[in-house]
Amino acid sequence: MDNPDPRVGIVMITHNRSDEVLHSLGRLTRLPERPRIVVVDNGSTDGTSAAVVERFPEVVVVRLEENLGAAGRNLGVERLDTPFVAFSDDDTWWEPGSLRRAADLLEAHPRVAILTGRILVGSREASIWRELQDSPLPSEPGLPGYPLVGFLAGASVIRRSAFREAGGYDPRFFIGGEEEVLALDVIARGWCIRYVPELVVHHAPSPRRDVQVRNWYAVRNALWAAWLRRPWPGALRRTSAIARTMFHDRGVRKGLAAALAGLPWVLRERRVVPPEVERRIRLLEGPRRPSPDRVHRESRGPHPEPAARARA
Repeated sequence: MDNPDPRVGIVMITHNRSDEVLHSLGRLTRLPERPRIVVVDNGSTDGTSAAVVERFPEVVVVRLEENLGAAGRNLGVERLDTPFVAFSDDDTWWEPGSLRRAADLLEAHPRVAILTGRILVGSREASIWRELQDSPLPSEPGLPGYPLVGFLAGASVIRRSAFREAGGYDPRFFIGGEEEVLALDVIARGWCIRYVPELVVHHAPSPRRDVQVRNWYAVRNALWAAWLRRPWPGALRRTSAIARTMFHDRGVRKGLAAALAGLPWVLRERRVVPPEVERRIRLLEGPRRPSPDRVHRESRGPHPEPAARARA
């Protein structure tokens, strides 16, 4: 029997993926928690908004005239008054009971701002999760799960007050590693981010994705995040690690050029994280593969999906 939980709502962003949105909403609207759901339609031209209104009248639709990327989530969060917000991409849905468990954990641990769940693609677990058990980040007794320095939006539940305090998503990052600066800002304010494998998200990867475009966005955003928040030695190490792959990957070269184009505003708004946060990032800096798959993962902590956005 359903037992609605008023503590958590869901925000989904989408752009021209009507079929995926309808499929995921079919799952989310049947959750026993009966969360309020907000879909932010980032300027779709495929009739997404009309289809959602027709099939799921209980879902709140925010239709935008332009594609804001990840920043569309900011508008969705503002439409909710729940203390906790679960993010969902248009090709993901939460396991029944996971949202209630996340709300319980966030209520019990007021220092925790974000809980990231385990992703299943069909019956297969995303392989990167296995790295979490070997994370060099120090454990914190009494907190659930494993420590992170980053998170994956489409598989996370966030404390709404922490999200607003940190300022939400910067629209200049658009999409692809857009969570990195937000995660660092959350941690710099004394909050914690945790991976909790008992929270489960299902992912049916959409075929409508441009991996190359997402890849160069991820490179650009990784560089911007380093230049905005890390001390110069750490930022330069990060830049060097990414630049070493540019001769092998056109997307890295394009991302580097785009990052350089944004350098004036980055330097103007640069705000370095506290030394303790930088120390935690340094713990995660190990040998890097010459591949864009890890372009931004290490500095964010053990992370569920590659920068190329085979992601929830």
